[in-house]
Amino acid sequence: MSRGGPERWLNAVSGVRRSIPRMSDIELLQPAGLVRSPAFSHVAVVPPGATTVYVGGQNAVDETGALVGGDDAAAQTARVMANLEVALAAAGLGVEHLVHVHVALVEGVDIGAAYGVAAQSLARAPRPPLVSAAIVPALGVRGALVEVSAVAAVMR
Repeated sequence: MSRGGPERWLNAVSGVRRSIPRMSDIELLQPAGLVRSPAFSHVAVVPPGATTVYVGGQNAVDETGALVGGDDAAAQTARVMANLEVALAAAGLGVEHLVHVHVALVEGVDIGAAYGVAAQSLARAPRPPLVSAAIVPALGVRGALVEVSAVAAVMR
């Protein structure tokens, strides 16, 4: 970077003088000027040295691959969140390490029912992760109504 480093560049670009904090912790931010929610954060800052874990799409299937929950969005979401926790635990992590969660919901699903169950699971985290969602025509698992993928990080 040019003389003055990143702080000088940020000041020049934004017109605002700011200092760059030393990054030693994972930060989940809810900046002023954006809606505040107990359900999600807006910005995640993962510093160098953090271990990042990516969890692929989890559906409402049991260990044999059989769909659980039928056409009940809440029941499927409960299994999806349980599967997410199993996947995180395999890496030695839990919901408190989540940085970002992406939720895909099939068109016509009861979003309120799915959200209520997912929010209950995520509420155990001391700081809410970033959350994004999409309504899709179908998922890869026949009959699945909900799929969650996630990114977690931890300083080790």
